[in-house]
Amino acid sequence: MTSSIRSRTIQASATAGPPEAAAEDGTRDAWRWWPGARSLAFKFILLIAAFAAVPVILYQQFDDAERAKREVLLRSVQAQGSLVAQALEQLLRTQPEAGIDDMRQALERLQTQELRVKLLLRPAGGDLDSLFYIAATPAVSNEYLDRERAELMESGVLKRLQQSCQGGGPQALRYVNPAGEEEIVTSLVPLSAAGGCWVVMSSLSTSDFRGTWLAVPYWQTPEVRLAAATYLALAAIVLILFTGVWRDLRRFGRVASAIRRGDTGGTSFAALNPTPELARVAEEFDRMVAKLRESAEDIRYAAEETVHAFKTPIATISQALEPVRRAVPPDNARGRRGVELIETSLTRLDGLVSAARRIEETLADLVDPPRSAIDMSALVDSMLEAYQDTLAEAGLGLRVELDRGVRISGSEELLETVIENILDNAVSFSPRGTSIQVALERRNGMAELSITDSGPGVPEAQLEQIFDRYFSQRPNKPVNGDPQAHFGIGLWIVRRNVEAVGGTVVAGNRAGGGLVMTVRLPLA
Repeated sequence: MTSSIRSRTIQASATAGPPEAAAEDGTRDAWRWWPGARSLAFKFILLIAAFAAVPVILYQQFDDAERAKREVLLRSVQAQGSLVAQALEQLLRTQPEAGIDDMRQALERLQTQELRVKLLLRPAGGDLDSLFYIAATPAVSNEYLDRERAELMESGVLKRLQQSCQGGGPQALRYVNPAGEEEIVTSLVPLSAAGGCWVVMSSLSTSDFRGTWLAVPYWQTPEVRLAAATYLALAAIVLILFTGVWRDLRRFGRVASAIRRGDTGGTSFAALNPTPELARVAEEFDRMVAKLRESAEDIRYAAEETVHAFKTPIATISQALEPVRRAVPPDNARGRRGVELIETSLTRLDGLVSAARRIEETLADLVDPPRSAIDMSALVDSMLEAYQDTLAEAGLGLRVELDRGVRISGSEELLETVIENILDNAVSFSPRGTSIQVALERRNGMAELSITDSGPGVPEAQLEQIFDRYFSQRPNKPVNGDPQAHFGIGLWIVRRNVEAVGGTVVAGNRAGGGLVMTVRLPLA
């Protein structure tokens, strides 16, 4: 009992595996849900999105901090202006008869380093246009004050004061002073007295705060511009590096595709590779290509040797069987039946050897398919011309619709085998008196070849199975008396050859009866 429990525990532990392996499997499962997330294009988009989002988020945070700092600074300056106004108001209360000189002297005593304070007076009974500058700190000329007063009136700053010497309070109004500098009015405090309405205006010059929000918007400050320039430079470097890797990999893939198509003129992969970091990979690719080509040659050589090895004894047996046939008496039915069976078996064996040779040659061509620019229209036309006698003997007609100048990149030998096998298949199944239809056209960037017969078609469940090796479903008596043995490799070779040049082949039943074989090949 204890041993059984221990065995189950060990088995469960072995199945579960270590936590690290489980986590890794979970990560792999997560990637399988969306294979596109592994691509460099997806990661490149994520990188761009991150570079776009990070500065926005950071800028928002810093801008909020600067806004809070601005509010604190404004309130501080406004408080200073209010304190100056309160001190002057106290002077007016304690000395109701205080004159202009007294107010000017009091303002000079209250001068601060950052704050600019201007004292204005509207005599009793005067209107809003009767506001006059009395004093200013720091001190400026009377001409300057007159020009500034005109600027304030024109900009509407002083219009915020009512005729009754009320209003004002904390402000944040900008205007350009006569010196061409931008100032911010932080407060306007009206003070009523017997002599009229006194106005204490406090302001800040943005030149005293160069580089801060007071002088320019926050995004125009030197710190932000420097940070943005540095960030953009780093982002550009990263994106350039990432784009370079992406471009090199795509170029690497194009080189590999060119070598597969045979478009390199025999140049090696290492010679075409422009990326030093991929040099070792390119060398390994060259070794792999060389091995594949060597394997293809070995397969072809082995096929030739195998056929030669089998054909010789088959021919010897066939020759030796001839005197045996003559020696068997005509009335010996059993002996003659045995001789016929031997001859039939030899014929089938010879066909199997030839079929095996074709399979080996097809596999060799798939390993290293030769490629060149092919005029598919001319190729189909010439092959149909060669089939005229075969069609006439089978009593079949031919209807042809070919687009001219359809060019593809592939192997002419492979495609000749494709067309030949499909036509042979169509001829063998088509009843006498019917026609075979052949069409070639350009469609959706592909060359589409369709060959349609008028035979019995194929059951829907077997439309894919007919491309399997050694699968054959033919009537006991071939339709056109075709005595050739069929081993179920013709359509298998068709699909292998078509896929070797980057195409596809599908079979389908025609509505009116018959089978349609459709071959799609990429245009050159």
